[in-house]
Amino acid sequence: MMHDQVWGPHGLFGFGWIFQILILVAFLAIVWWILKSQGCFGFKVRKEAPMDILKMRLAKGEITQKDFEKLKKEIA
Repeated sequence: MMHDQVWGPHGLFGFGWIFQILILVAFLAIVWWILKSQGCFGFKVRKEAPMDILKMRLAKGEITQKDFEKLKKEIA
């Protein structure tokens, strides 16, 4: 009979509905993330060109102008 006292009619300690809501929210979040990553719902998957990435790295100071010119020749 201890089983009924712990689990009760509404799940673990009476919080069964909370767990159901959490599972539903997690499921919906996963579906939303998958659809967003595939460009659904008007989300645009932005694919940057290698030259754009190179320019951004130069602007941030991650590479020097000399490195930029060298990598630019390798990309082209």
